[in-house]
Amino acid sequence: MEIVQFLILPFLASLILTGIHAYLGVHVVERGVIFVDLALAQIAALGATMAILIGMDPHGVGAYWMSLGFTFIGALIFTLVRSRQKRIPLEAFIGITYAVASAAAILTMSKATGETEHLKDMLVGNILAVSRHEVAKTAILYGCVGIFHFVFRKKFLAISLSHNSSEQPNLNFRLWDFLFYASFGFVVTSSVAIAGVLLVFCYLIVPSVGAMLFADRIGTRLAIGWTMGTLVSALGCYFSVYFDLPTGATIVCTFGAVLVCMAVVKAVFFKERKSETESRELLTR
Repeated sequence: MEIVQFLILPFLASLILTGIHAYLGVHVVERGVIFVDLALAQIAALGATMAILIGMDPHGVGAYWMSLGFTFIGALIFTLVRSRQKRIPLEAFIGITYAVASAAAILTMSKATGETEHLKDMLVGNILAVSRHEVAKTAILYGCVGIFHFVFRKKFLAISLSHNSSEQPNLNFRLWDFLFYASFGFVVTSSVAIAGVLLVFCYLIVPSVGAMLFADRIGTRLAIGWTMGTLVSALGCYFSVYFDLPTGATIVCTFGAVLVCMAVVKAVFFKERKSETESRELLTR
């Protein structure tokens, strides 16, 4: 019971992260911008470093809005380069942005050495130390982002699903692309502070990839991704406390192990089913 009481808030935070990131991961995978969250997270870290350098409280409202402002700039950059430079993959620009933002953060930290621990906490995260206030605040923010995406889901899906198609949807492409990345920036800026970059990346990508092993429809993939994220969060938090391991790294490794198990199940059992179906079709001919 003591372990359950200790894990209740981290588990609730994990469920909130799973809910929004598994959905956004579907869009990210379809768009082929796998590392966009790492780039936006690094841009947010650069904004936080700038805030520390000018004397802001690293945990204050001003530092948060500066980080968010930097992510909006990143969202604008990704929107513009995708629409103008079609010959060059957007992932290339994302990698360049990540590298430049990382270098700029290092240069900025060299001038703000007294507060670098706060930046380290934001990048690494500690989901076990999440407070009730942070859980409630994050739930409200992600709920608003979720409602926004639900209302305009057809527009966002139209852009994501047409990423590799020569036919583009009949809508204001730049506007809705920017709104996607901007709302994504809201989520990443808050998630990294709670869970750290690696864990946020896993919540974004791994459930979506695992779901794609078994389903093609968006709804089914979301259901599988949410289920996977929930189970992995529970197992990861429990293993972290039981074996006295770092929580974020434990959940990341649990994600990897579960994904491998899903791939094995797909290769063994579903391949046999496919072979049986093909054999029946041959016999009926």
